Amino acid sequence: MIGWAMRRLSPGSLPWLTLHELRGSLRAASRGRVGLILGALVLLGYAGFGVFFGILLADVHWRAGPLAWLTVLIASGLLFTFMTTQALLASQRTLYEAGDLDLLFSAPLDPRTVVSAKLLGIAGGVVLTFSLFLLPVLLPVALLGHPELLGAVALVVALALAAACLGLGVTVLLARVIGPRAGRTVGQILAALAGAGFFLTTQILNQRDGARESGVEFLMRAVRERGIGSGPIGSLPGRAAFGEPLAILLLLGGAMSLFTLAVWAMQHGFLAGYRAGGMRPTRNKAARGGIRRHFHTHLFGAIFAKELHLLLRDPALIFQVLLRIIYLAPILLLAFRDHRGLPMAPTLAFTSVVIAGQLVASLAWLAASAEDAPDLLKVAPVDREELDLAKLLAAMALAAPLGLLLPIAIALETVPGALVTILFTAGAGGAVGYLEVAHAQPAPRSTFQRRQKGGGIARNLFEFLIAVLLGLAAGVIVYFL
Repeated sequence: MIGWAMRRLSPGSLPWLTLHELRGSLRAASRGRVGLILGALVLLGYAGFGVFFGILLADVHWRAGPLAWLTVLIASGLLFTFMTTQALLASQRTLYEAGDLDLLFSAPLDPRTVVSAKLLGIAGGVVLTFSLFLLPVLLPVALLGHPELLGAVALVVALALAAACLGLGVTVLLARVIGPRAGRTVGQILAALAGAGFFLTTQILNQRDGARESGVEFLMRAVRERGIGSGPIGSLPGRAAFGEPLAILLLLGGAMSLFTLAVWAMQHGFLAGYRAGGMRPTRNKAARGGIRRHFHTHLFGAIFAKELHLLLRDPALIFQVLLRIIYLAPILLLAFRDHRGLPMAPTLAFTSVVIAGQLVASLAWLAASAEDAPDLLKVAPVDREELDLAKLLAAMALAAPLGLLLPIAIALETVPGALVTILFTAGAGGAVGYLEVAHAQPAPRSTFQRRQKGGGIARNLFEFLIAVLLGLAAGVIVYFL
């Protein structure tokens, strides 16, 4: 469909370049033919639910009020955090990984057209992602009796435009202020915090003393008591979602104005950030000391140091590790609250083993399958087992700090239980990591998020099963200690 539309547009025009960006985003997210079939079946299931609810609610009449506006406001805030996370990641791919900017900026095109197409591509990708979750249910309900709900489509578009501007703006600002490589790392940190911010906030609210309501309920009540959801600005998303023309006009007009301002403001900043990212991965620094410390006498030391260095500078890995830490935070808050003894040591032991196993599997894949010079290592006159061991231990060493968090919490109740958890956590990491290293198949590092395709699915399921079984064993042992 996109290719058909591009053939009918003028090459190099803004619509043509925007469709090119959307096609690239869809290809990057493609999971193969099996994934497309499964996705189509899921969409059909969603649409079926939408038709069911549409028929069920066809004769139901409602009038949107403060409570509905408040619900839409909180949902819009949650959606915006997820959209900003996706926009940050897409902006980093555009700036550092796309590979087409040299051609676009050297072509006889207005740079503003290129920047506009990039922004529209990021916004379009965000809209497509969240539309797949919302529209299959929303559209049947709207078309079968409640057309005012079509205003929610305008709300999603406005949120996506604002998130795209924010994501690209933060990415460019970080590249200009702290350098491209550091900016890329900090951008991954911000993306992780934005994506999990709402979850973390509600979970922290769950831990307050004497809580009789969930964090979401507490948040809604606090916002409602302050009249935020019923004010002229706070109710704007809700009014737009329920089809009020003035609210839709204000939201879309504001988002489009912000988009136009972002294109104007980022024209030179985007170009400078891209050139800095392409020509200077890091800021120039004077060399300190000799180079002897970069060399190792033995093969194991050289490979271990090399893999550890490459893993530590991988932004995608930083994003994944940070998400795990963020989602572990509520459990740690519960463990250390009021300095009381821990009532859930077996559960924490199970969680520690499973999470560490999955993390080591990801690290081992990066170290072994995403090796930059697999052919060179394959023909090198060295022991393959020593190479594999160095890669595995590098992956385990990087996962060790995260693997120690929950055992430290368990030690508040039982020190032997903490030691058992550490033992099983290391065992799970070593087992699944060995499977990844022993069955490594060369693959580009850019395919890290799609590494479960093909025959890797069965191995990943087997690795997860190993981690779960070891986690259950650790939990049972800790329970009886």
